Amino acid sequence: MIEVRELTRYYGHTPVIEGVSFKIARGEIVGLLGLNGAGKTTTMRVLAGVLSPSSGSVTVDGTDVVGAPDDLKRRIGFLPETPPQYEDMTVAAFLAHAGKLKGMSSADVKRRIPEVVAQAHLEGRENQVISTLSHGYRKRVGVAQTVIHNPSLVILDEPISGLDPVQIVEMRRVIRNLGEGRAVLISSHILNEISQTCDRLVVLHGGRKIAEGTEAELTRRLGDTRIVITVRGGQQEFEAWLQANPRVEHCFPRVVPAPFASAIVDLHGDIREQFIPEIAAAGFGVRLVEVPDDELEEIFLGLTRTGATA
Repeated sequence: MIEVRELTRYYGHTPVIEGVSFKIARGEIVGLLGLNGAGKTTTMRVLAGVLSPSSGSVTVDGTDVVGAPDDLKRRIGFLPETPPQYEDMTVAAFLAHAGKLKGMSSADVKRRIPEVVAQAHLEGRENQVISTLSHGYRKRVGVAQTVIHNPSLVILDEPISGLDPVQIVEMRRVIRNLGEGRAVLISSHILNEISQTCDRLVVLHGGRKIAEGTEAELTRRLGDTRIVITVRGGQQEFEAWLQANPRVEHCFPRVVPAPFASAIVDLHGDIREQFIPEIAAAGFGVRLVEVPDDELEEIFLGLTRTGATA
């Protein structure tokens, strides 16, 4: 069990994260979402023991990040967005080196290498020099390095950035394998992949946690006042009309081909029956009105917008 309680970290006099709390159970994969500057990287670095918290606590299997930092680091595997690797080493030699840096014996390293090679789907690449590997395989080597010492918590910062579609599918399988028997925390800007990989989401905004739950739970939190509207008309004119309409709380433009315009619209209550005729009366030809179907991008926009106004 990983527990984060009222975690706060200051840079100078500025709080980068403030009062953040959440838990991750063994066998659970949790996604950490947030815009740039939301505090994701700082949170992950504190959890990994790279930074100390200004206040609050992080415990992994009951071990505190401040009280026993060396013991904690043995329980954690941290993969930054750009994995640190010695490119002139073979995969097996590098994994052995990483294991020894984690305090593992030679016998334990020898036993673990085939296991992590299988977990990261690196079979047949053990004796290949890292510099000759593709970007996708280097990412997998980074994952194998992260779990060589069999940590309780695995932290992955943007594990699928820069991967092509085939590599993304493979990495998704790798991450799912990691979640068997340990807690996994992932940060990513690729929201669709977070949705398909993670069991639960934690949303940060302005250094604070503004939401937590499954995708379906976050959708219900927004209620039924959000609709997606596509009309015949100019995009700028449609957005200007929406922004001036008192029934509209927020609107977010969507890209659609001309001569159409589209937007995600948050209404002040469920007033769709009154609102839709007003669109037609304003001279826009209503083509399509939809209720978002658990689309994570729209959920994320709504939650961060709500968090900003709060």
